[in-house]
Amino acid sequence: MQLSHRITHLTGGGSDGWEVFYRARQMKADGIPVTELTIGEHDIGTDPSILAAMNAAAVGGHTGYAMVPGIDTLRDTVAARVQAQSGVPTTRHNVLITPGGQSALFAAHNATCNAGDTALFIDPYYATYPGTIRGVGAVPVAVQAHADNAFQPRAADIAGVASKGAASLLVNSPNNPTGVVYSRETLEGIAEVCKTYDLWLISDEVYDTQVWEGEHISPRALPDMAERTLVVGSMSKSHAMTGSRCGWIVGPEEVIEHLINLATHTTYGVPGFIQDAADFALNAGDELEKEVAAPFERRRALARDLLANQNTVGLVPAQGAMYLMLDMRATGLSGEEFANMLLDTHKIAVMPGESFGQAAHGHIRVAMTIPDDQFLAALKTLCDMAAEISNKRAAE
Repeated sequence: MQLSHRITHLTGGGSDGWEVFYRARQMKADGIPVTELTIGEHDIGTDPSILAAMNAAAVGGHTGYAMVPGIDTLRDTVAARVQAQSGVPTTRHNVLITPGGQSALFAAHNATCNAGDTALFIDPYYATYPGTIRGVGAVPVAVQAHADNAFQPRAADIAGVASKGAASLLVNSPNNPTGVVYSRETLEGIAEVCKTYDLWLISDEVYDTQVWEGEHISPRALPDMAERTLVVGSMSKSHAMTGSRCGWIVGPEEVIEHLINLATHTTYGVPGFIQDAADFALNAGDELEKEVAAPFERRRALARDLLANQNTVGLVPAQGAMYLMLDMRATGLSGEEFANMLLDTHKIAVMPGESFGQAAHGHIRVAMTIPDDQFLAALKTLCDMAAEISNKRAAE
């Protein structure tokens, strides 16, 4: 007997680029102190008021099967939220509640791709994107965004690949890993490519509450895009509810009907007490969301001040999300080489840019997810090591 090719080749049959992370976690398990600047996990927990609402719902009996599409109150709340953000009329019939954003990404590609179809995504990318596409039997094809264009994807580059045949395009703004917020010009270019080549657009917007510069524009709001766009959202980043696993897809009613059928045969919905807590959180107002986002905006400002006083490490425009993408090419090292050296020498763990594709070769991603003083100390150590390597290289 053999396992399916699909399951054994989710990561393309090779490395997923996360060896530095796994090595750092093993060091911690072995009792070695490591400063982790790796994954996007808040250093503050879920707000006690949300946990209280979750507990009350569970104790009150909402622990049985919930409606597969999601409870009506939460679907209505998400619909109202998305309509307010985008200006596009949205009802509960445009919304499916999912077990987190990752489940929504998988479902969206199931809805838009047949086996063997080409599914496009932007490089640098969140690490699960290619595997998600392979998981539905489609073929992942990356379109590179370039450092010299501040990692804003160019419509011409996407069109050059889409013209060869594709079913879908996955974009992510605010972007993980780069922290870039796609401009209106970028999104309008993407929209034109989708219309020209009849692509479904899957828009991962889980960082929509973490925008430090510019504005978040959902491509669903652009002319003639609502009927070809599926928006993925989540409670994970906006409300520090990563472990609660509650997200959604917003799209045309016909698509949502089919996705409800898919959910019936896969996830069978999201626990009701989790959904009640999510509904409470979304109705708690902007102040709670701002409170969750505030540490990252503050640390971004601290990082920009520190980085302004050195000339070795470059900062990709940090416009949103909880990450910094740092340009380490002045050291002559790849992102993976620098990250491994930093871990070995100073017990500081960061993610190599290569973990997110090849467009960020020579970069590293730093998660702003530890207390301010520890974050600044680690960032200064990182910069000092980079300067030392760069100076030694120049002297040779």
